[in-house]
Amino acid sequence: MNQRPLAGITVADFTWIGAGSYTTRMLADFGADVIKIESGARLDSLRDARPFQGGVRGVNRSGYFADRNASKRSITLNLKTGEGCALARQLVRRSDVVANNFTPGTMEKFALGYDAVRAFRPDIVYIAMSMHGQAGPQAQYLGYGLTIGAVTGLHHLCGLPDQEPAGTGTNFPDHVPNPAHAAFAILAALRHRRRTGQGQLIDMAQIEPTIALLGPAVLDYTANGHVAGRVGNQQIAGAPHGVYPCRGDDRWIALSATGQPAWAALRTVLADPALDQDPRFADVAARWQHRAALDAALARSTAHHDAHELARRLQQHGVAAGPVQDAADVLLRDAQLQARQHWAYLDHPEMGRTVYGTLPLRMSRTPTGPLRPAPLLGQHSDEILREKLALSDDDIAALRSRGVLQ
Repeated sequence: MNQRPLAGITVADFTWIGAGSYTTRMLADFGADVIKIESGARLDSLRDARPFQGGVRGVNRSGYFADRNASKRSITLNLKTGEGCALARQLVRRSDVVANNFTPGTMEKFALGYDAVRAFRPDIVYIAMSMHGQAGPQAQYLGYGLTIGAVTGLHHLCGLPDQEPAGTGTNFPDHVPNPAHAAFAILAALRHRRRTGQGQLIDMAQIEPTIALLGPAVLDYTANGHVAGRVGNQQIAGAPHGVYPCRGDDRWIALSATGQPAWAALRTVLADPALDQDPRFADVAARWQHRAALDAALARSTAHHDAHELARRLQQHGVAAGPVQDAADVLLRDAQLQARQHWAYLDHPEMGRTVYGTLPLRMSRTPTGPLRPAPLLGQHSDEILREKLALSDDDIAALRSRGVLQ
């Protein structure tokens, strides 16, 4: 009951930044021994990404890095040295999974491409998750979550109809579609290996999971020849559906009451004669036709209410509604997240007691969630070399003196 689902699995983690790091973070939270192979000479750029604990910049103080790398161990290897590459290959030999999200060809420079690894570890599960995949006319293109959102069409759909594309406000592909698909593929490949003894290469192009988010737009063009555009918060053929101001500074509520029962319940809660008496809001078709006037009338009405209290009352009457919460709300005041124990507080060696999000699921028979705080740069180098490669303290000291463990 205390053993995690992936206990006994070792992951050689060459990923960095967002999508790759979150993929392996999920595996680590499930109990895999994820060894993050990094270098002080070329840092994972998330180590230098805001926010920093206490506002003090440092390679071990990034909250962004910490969230993406909890439960892992860190070893620093200088892969520009022959000895560093040899140590990396020895670690891979003792691993079940190799993960990287570099541009194609990068791992091959270190003799760590799939073909090279398969030669000495035939049953390896190897995932390469570059932006465009391992082959094709754009395989060598560089990109981040912002780039992926643009080239897939996601950003084309985000924003107001009469304004430029607004994007998603964060590198959305890095946080949800790509790590989720990658982790699923790794688990499927591990299951296949357990049944057959065969490893395999997982060639994942990060643009493709993101395209999976755009089904309605793709179908609209396929069926109707119509290129969907930006519609803001509107829902086609349904109103009201949007975000409306509430009492206080920058406080809002999101609600959807497009059918007649929900519309009647919304009017009951708001008790606003202007909504009851206006013939433009009498039925579904009329509300859609006059949705701009409806949104303006609702904004005037909701502006007098507290967002959280209004959302609670609307939910009691069967209306889909929720307050637009800020970070403090989500972390400190969200009763549901508190009840589910979503936040874990761990003692970090440099940042002190810090908060981590747990996996967004609970399993009835096995524990999940972060095992340890994010590692300091190279924190576990000696431990890993002793444990995995049986090196002595003198061996390790000699490697460090030659600049191999940088």
